[in-house]
Amino acid sequence: MHRDPYPYKILIIEDNMGDFILIKDYLHDMMREPQISHCQTFKHAQTLLQNPETKFDMILLDMYLPDKSGQALLDAVLGISKDSPVIILSGNSDLAFSIKSISLGVDDYLIKDDLRPTTLYKSIMYCIERRKKRQELLDSEQRYNELFDFSPQPMWVFDLETLDFMDVNLAAIKHYGYNRSEFLSKKISDIRPAEEISMLLEEVKETRAVNPYFAIGVFRHQKKNGEIIIVEIRANPIVYKGRKARVVLANDITEKIKYIESIEFQNKNLSEIAWIQSHLVRAPLARIMGIIQMFEHNKKMPEIEKNMFFEHIITSAHELDELIMEISQKAYLAKTKLEEE
Repeated sequence: MHRDPYPYKILIIEDNMGDFILIKDYLHDMMREPQISHCQTFKHAQTLLQNPETKFDMILLDMYLPDKSGQALLDAVLGISKDSPVIILSGNSDLAFSIKSISLGVDDYLIKDDLRPTTLYKSIMYCIERRKKRQELLDSEQRYNELFDFSPQPMWVFDLETLDFMDVNLAAIKHYGYNRSEFLSKKISDIRPAEEISMLLEEVKETRAVNPYFAIGVFRHQKKNGEIIIVEIRANPIVYKGRKARVVLANDITEKIKYIESIEFQNKNLSEIAWIQSHLVRAPLARIMGIIQMFEHNKKMPEIEKNMFFEHIITSAHELDELIMEISQKAYLAKTKLEEE
């Protein structure tokens, strides 16, 4: 028969030597090398369990010891068990007490007369795995709480049905101006401008129907002081305290939007300036070129005088054209620089 090779550390708290030997044999039937410790009194068990270097994979507890028994024994062992799973091995099938013990933190309640190697082994394995999963869940919740509470960006959880805020992090409290109790007394509609609440309700209605795994959007929010900000929202579904909810991360992009609008406005101004300068400056150029054409057709003007005018007009035309090119180039460079910033 296959035996579990893992060297489980098991504490048996049992004053009846006959029961202890039987339990020990059952463990060896299913496990290859169990590391078994035995205590016949609570005082001895207390010494082992309070040793900081001692940690057991499983505690098997008889409910009646010479120095402590019943509810008092159970409370005392659970208080020093260091999160090790505890299984009660009892000679009495007290249904009420078995249910109560489970509610107090006991992992299983087994009747000695019904005990078999396989039932004992299965119970131990189930309890150990259950404790592992419970600890993994607690660790996961702890990591989530840390990510949530210490996120540099505002985050909150809201009830998908009532729209009530269910939780809010420190960044949201600081950014929006409400304290925690004020936040938790509000609905998400309370941070939206009045004219957008109907749109919010439609969005929530659609979310309830479609239930998207991930949602993103840009919305206007209102702080406690009345300031309107533009926020990029990312929302994910979550079950929080037994309720269908959404965890939301809010990124304030108000300054980014203002900066983009400022760039667009300046670019428009630069383009208009370049256009105006180019056309206004080209007007006198056109007049100069017209005079040149007039001189060319005026055959009566003395040749020396005409050559002198030609020379001055052409020189001025070239200078004016270079000036136009310089203005256009500067406008283009200014626009490009703003776009890069």
